[in-house]
Amino acid sequence: MKAELLFDCPFPFSSQILASTRSLLRPSSSMAMSSSFCPRMPISPLLRPSPFPRSCSFFSTAISSQLSDATPKGGGFAGRVGFLGLGIMGSPMALNLIKAGCDVTVWNRTKSKCDHLIDLGAKYEPSPAEVASSCNVTFAMLADPDSAIDVACGTNGAAKGMGPGKGYVDVSTVDGATSKMISQHIRDTGAAFLEAPVSGSKKPAEDAQLIFLAAGDASLYETAAPLLDIMGKSRFYLGDVGNGAAMKLVVNMIMGSMMASFSEGLLLSEKVGLDPNVLIEVVSQGAISAPMYSVKGPSMVKATYPAAFPLKHQQKDLRLALGLAESVSQPIPIAAVANELYKVAKSRGLSDQDFSAVIEALRTNLQNLEQ
Repeated sequence: MKAELLFDCPFPFSSQILASTRSLLRPSSSMAMSSSFCPRMPISPLLRPSPFPRSCSFFSTAISSQLSDATPKGGGFAGRVGFLGLGIMGSPMALNLIKAGCDVTVWNRTKSKCDHLIDLGAKYEPSPAEVASSCNVTFAMLADPDSAIDVACGTNGAAKGMGPGKGYVDVSTVDGATSKMISQHIRDTGAAFLEAPVSGSKKPAEDAQLIFLAAGDASLYETAAPLLDIMGKSRFYLGDVGNGAAMKLVVNMIMGSMMASFSEGLLLSEKVGLDPNVLIEVVSQGAISAPMYSVKGPSMVKATYPAAFPLKHQQKDLRLALGLAESVSQPIPIAAVANELYKVAKSRGLSDQDFSAVIEALRTNLQNLEQ
């Protein structure tokens, strides 16, 4: 893996920013689900006609669907559903499908993570290939690009079980190049491919409130739509493979930068003698209000970080966003600085904590400066 370097900002003030940032980030010596019905019916191939073109420009108007409270979820899908990857996100997503009455087959590298779903009626297969072979549509929710490629394309990967009439929906957060590689392997078998990374973390996954950012085969998007509606509150069709991945990276780049800035604000309020809890309340009532601040802020003040979105995944997404920006020569200096903070937090053993633990990268440096 290539070393991650602070983004070189071309602006006149870049040298001051980089100098102050490097000083701040210098390591210290001490651093050593849904109640709807999804009918169980015989297998039928994914051959329904689609009203959407197979591809469209990224800059064309996205097709979106947002569910109202009265919108029925899950009606219209006939077949078996596979789910690969049962971590913080995958497990509640698969559980919502099971609760909706879908015929679900699961797989995870650690089989014990499948047990609670098997107890609720899910089937189990010992490899991604066998899951894909037995299902009409197979979802994958993996932690990073390497895992996504291995599960889809590796030995006993899902591609080995794919074929005409089947569909593969990758809801992992990966870069566009990875998504296109997986798409090619899946499509080479005659199957359809859809990338559909999600916006949302553990609680939205549990509450079926995810947002799906889909791109790829429009016919599969239409077929999988009832399943997406079981697991989420809205979905967008963005055209060609890679557009969904790009949209997700931009969203998570913004989120990571927002959390880093919020962390600075909390620490500054404490430093000048203000109550950070009052700051959270003030922010929540103003134009810059965001649910993330109200949800994460109180725990951050208490220095507790129960993982809803692990910090290591936020840093991974910032790294991928920097690569995306580099590919089109777009400077993103704020995100680059934020990425450095998450890397410092990782180096201090906070990888598996919630991404709001990035505040500790700033808090520790502040304490060191005061000594």
